[in-house]
Amino acid sequence: MANYSRSDIYSDLPPLPEYQTSLMPSLLPGIPDKLLTVILPIAAYWALSMLFHWIDTKDYFPQYRLHTPAEVSSRNKVSRWEVVRDVVIQQLIQTAVGWGLGMTEPDDLVGKEEYDVAVWARRIRMAQRLIPTLLVLIGLDVGGLAKNLNQSHPVLAGVVLGGRYSALQTTSGQPDFVASTPGFTAWERTLASALYWFLVPAIQYGIAIVVVDTWQYFLHRAMHMNKWMYTTFHSRHHRLYVPYAYGALYNHPFEGFLLDTLGASVAYKLAGMNTRQGMWFFTASTFKTVDDHCGYALPWDPLQRLTSNNAGYHDVHHQSWGIKTNFSQPFFTFWDRLLGTVWTGGDVSARYEKARVAAQKKADQDDKKTTITHSNVADSATQDPRPYQEDKKTATGLASIPFKDQQPHPPQGKAELQAAGSRQQVLDDKKGGGPQVLIREAAEEKEARSLLRRAGRRRTASSLSQTDSLKGLKDRVTGSMHGRAGALIGMESKR
Repeated sequence: MANYSRSDIYSDLPPLPEYQTSLMPSLLPGIPDKLLTVILPIAAYWALSMLFHWIDTKDYFPQYRLHTPAEVSSRNKVSRWEVVRDVVIQQLIQTAVGWGLGMTEPDDLVGKEEYDVAVWARRIRMAQRLIPTLLVLIGLDVGGLAKNLNQSHPVLAGVVLGGRYSALQTTSGQPDFVASTPGFTAWERTLASALYWFLVPAIQYGIAIVVVDTWQYFLHRAMHMNKWMYTTFHSRHHRLYVPYAYGALYNHPFEGFLLDTLGASVAYKLAGMNTRQGMWFFTASTFKTVDDHCGYALPWDPLQRLTSNNAGYHDVHHQSWGIKTNFSQPFFTFWDRLLGTVWTGGDVSARYEKARVAAQKKADQDDKKTTITHSNVADSATQDPRPYQEDKKTATGLASIPFKDQQPHPPQGKAELQAAGSRQQVLDDKKGGGPQVLIREAAEEKEARSLLRRAGRRRTASSLSQTDSLKGLKDRVTGSMHGRAGALIGMESKR
């Protein structure tokens, strides 16, 4: 067996290449990346929002709506103009913070990439120094094994010897003096490039996602658990009981700064991103936030398919019976699941069922219960009631609301406690309607269930084709619930 001293480990590493840096060219000529980092998320917000708004006004994909168009105008407690105004205010704050953040960052440079890849290749070579020791520990003869491999697999023989590849030595110098310089193998260069260009950035984005999800979960939850914080700041956002895309950033300005702008900035800094990476991270976060409020459960939407935190999941959080659940945003739901705050009551609202009928769903699909909230109703009875075990006792205002006006009735167990705490929070928000929200929703819930029962009977008895009868039902549902459902922002829905 060969013996190696500590100095040998570092003495024959391949040299690092020289480099010369220059400023990275702007992604868009004439617009510095630092400015584009501020502009692009705002442009993405309105571009995606207007796409969903166009889908709304044309009444495309009604079968995937979470709510009917009429509910947007009847259930929400804030006008669209107020929503646009507050979103613009938040984006002005976001622009100022983003510009200041950019000024603290060094300019992105190019020209050092080959050097950085070589640094990673060196680390790979140094890691190979441990291999002979590990092989000896399991009783192998390192020298004999390397000798046997050298003829057929010389690179593998070099790995066994701890990254010593004699065939890669290059010579240079005068006739009376020859210097030998080690080099990197092809596999070391390939692995180093993959680490540098793909794995390290992926880890950075992963860190940023975990940080922003953690930041938003705990601050968001705190705003629901503290009555003053909820009524002073966060209740404004929840006056959108039926979310739509460009209402995603409808917040109190202070909440918008603290929850969204500051949270994303902290995640960016802690992940060690450069300006170009930050640009894509902020833009992706914006796309995800808008998509989570779009009001559609689209089966082909990659943002909704990749994570369980999607429009359906977040829609529960906007309902009067689920406000104190499903706090996670914008990417994943691991904090809700770890800490027991995910909604456990299944699809308890008839509105979800009514939307399916209005969208001309087949009769056998009308009974599905978990496609919107992704919640299993059986969990209510089996899951630990924490952190809601005291919510029913502390929901003192709920006693003033008749039981018939507490619709829908969630299953007994954890979901019942979650709904009690959520409804108490609705009552606390007097500016948002308070008791009238629950009373009106109870009436709508009862009518929705009645329409569903009548819809089933009509489908059975009607001599018309299924398509024609369900199209007529759609008009009757939306018309009878709230009058003329097509008037959405002054535009007629396509019929």
